[in-house]
Amino acid sequence: MDFRDSQDEAAFRAEVRAWLAEHLPAGWSERPYARPGGEATGDGDAEQLRRWWQRELYDGGWAGLTWPVEYGGRGASLVHQVIFNQEAARAQAPEPINVIGLYMAGPTILSVGTETQKRRYLPPLLAGAEIWCQGFSEPGSGSDLGAARTRAVREGDVYVVNGQKVWTSYGHLARFCILLARTDPDQPKHAGLSYFLLDMDQPGVTVRPLVQITGDPEFNEVFFDDARVPVSERLGEEGDGWKVAMTTLLHERGTMSVGLQVMSRITLDRLIELVRKLDRADDPVVRERIAGFALDVEALRITNLRSVSGLRNGVPGPEGSMAKLLWERVQQGMGEFAMELLGAAGQVTGGPEVVDGGWWQYIYLRGRGHTIEAGTTEVLKNIIAERVLGLPRSR
Repeated sequence: MDFRDSQDEAAFRAEVRAWLAEHLPAGWSERPYARPGGEATGDGDAEQLRRWWQRELYDGGWAGLTWPVEYGGRGASLVHQVIFNQEAARAQAPEPINVIGLYMAGPTILSVGTETQKRRYLPPLLAGAEIWCQGFSEPGSGSDLGAARTRAVREGDVYVVNGQKVWTSYGHLARFCILLARTDPDQPKHAGLSYFLLDMDQPGVTVRPLVQITGDPEFNEVFFDDARVPVSERLGEEGDGWKVAMTTLLHERGTMSVGLQVMSRITLDRLIELVRKLDRADDPVVRERIAGFALDVEALRITNLRSVSGLRNGVPGPEGSMAKLLWERVQQGMGEFAMELLGAAGQVTGGPEVVDGGWWQYIYLRGRGHTIEAGTTEVLKNIIAERVLGLPRSR
């Protein structure tokens, strides 16, 4: 594969670089809440800045770069999306607020949704005007998603929803939820599920933020008590929920991994800055560790390029699990190494003595969740073994 830019790609890269230089908020990367991944921190300034940034991206034609023009996108190629991500990483740009919408809900609606659903939901999703969350995991069905027990009972033109979801990122900010619920309890567990686009702004929906070890209420519990969703807002046919959910998860592990590479590149660049700040750049052991991380980040970039080049009808394949597995390893590793370098200073999380505004403490603590979200490490290894390498099922 030739990784050099064509003439058109080089011109596009220059356009992206110039736009980012002009529009990035001044001093963004030095702010204490400039945390990677678009986490919904509960910090009003951070939330508003990320909302503003997504609107800037949308107005500039950079949000949904590869999406069709009629739905608010730009109709560009995946190569152009990769170039934009590379330049965003180089500039250490913030993550837009609507991560679930951009990487999961939106691509699924594009793949499965009706024309009415696409025109209703996609433009405000891209603009960040309507935030999305994912209603998949439950207290008794995390990795075993097919065991979901939240019920959706049809009554005329609506479904009445009762149940509970958990690990619902951005639920406290979301206007809409991609919801997996059981519509036929008599069918085998994977066959009795349906997929809905549920309005969170209604009676019967209760959101309870869960404060994590980082101090952020990123995850949530969501309770449905006779919440209602019109039949017209079902995505796919009744009983097709498992198939539609797999489309979402392939995008979560594939499409989102292209964005995660931006985060890993930013983390690596900031780790190199930290090494220089601590005057450890000439330490051969430190240099070896940095070289290892650099190799992993580059491997992640190439793995994502390979995944993008192998898209099947716009849907990523199971190879995306490889990228997610590599990403979680290198992101956690860099956070742990930064804390080793900081030593006792890594215990200081506030005040004038804190290094980089507590950025590295956040990276370290948030890293615990990377091995669970978007599929646990064990689940991803099984997917790679069975669906990529063709090995026999373990059970």
